[in-house]
Amino acid sequence: MNEQTGLWPVGRGNTIQADIHHLPGWLSPAEADVLFSTLQDEVPWDIHRIRMFGRWVDSPRLSCWIGDPQAHYRYSGADFVPQPWPSSLLPLRERLQQACAAPFNSVLINRYRDGRDSMGWHSDDEPELGERPLIASLSLGAARRFLLRHRDDHSLSTEFLLGHGDLLLMAGDTQRFYQHSLPKTARPMGERINLTFRLIAGRSAGPHPAGR
Repeated sequence: MNEQTGLWPVGRGNTIQADIHHLPGWLSPAEADVLFSTLQDEVPWDIHRIRMFGRWVDSPRLSCWIGDPQAHYRYSGADFVPQPWPSSLLPLRERLQQACAAPFNSVLINRYRDGRDSMGWHSDDEPELGERPLIASLSLGAARRFLLRHRDDHSLSTEFLLGHGDLLLMAGDTQRFYQHSLPKTARPMGERINLTFRLIAGRSAGPHPAGR
């Protein structure tokens, strides 16, 4: 398994770096296949309503917010109450906590039905996530481009192609100084499911090992 990891300068002369770790094939193809099919069938998918430019709109993807009972989350002007953890995600949650030596008490699952579904530029910088959150992003299904740019200087940018079973970790000051997106594409594209595990600060979390 090849790992692209470390502090990414994202452009020449940039002194504020993004702490990004890309682990292609973190899940084996067989594991990723089973999880992809299970989530398609078992997750209570919904179209979240979010506030953009002063008006409420449907988000361009299917989503589900899952977590511990107290892991309420506010995003784009909307409050999300977590769905309970399905049994299929509990072993994955534990495996990620062991791999990252960090707790996760919630996961946002997005389902991109084809290339028209997307995610606009944003940072995962809500107060509930704390000042320097660790976001563990697992991709399943069709490979899609994941873009990263500096908030103030958009010429400082990079991208990753996230494939079936890939894990992307964003840590440190990444959310403070950078934005990310998943752009639309006109190319024929199969479905993609993305799971972003996170810790809602001050909320409950499952057992986790101490230290790295």
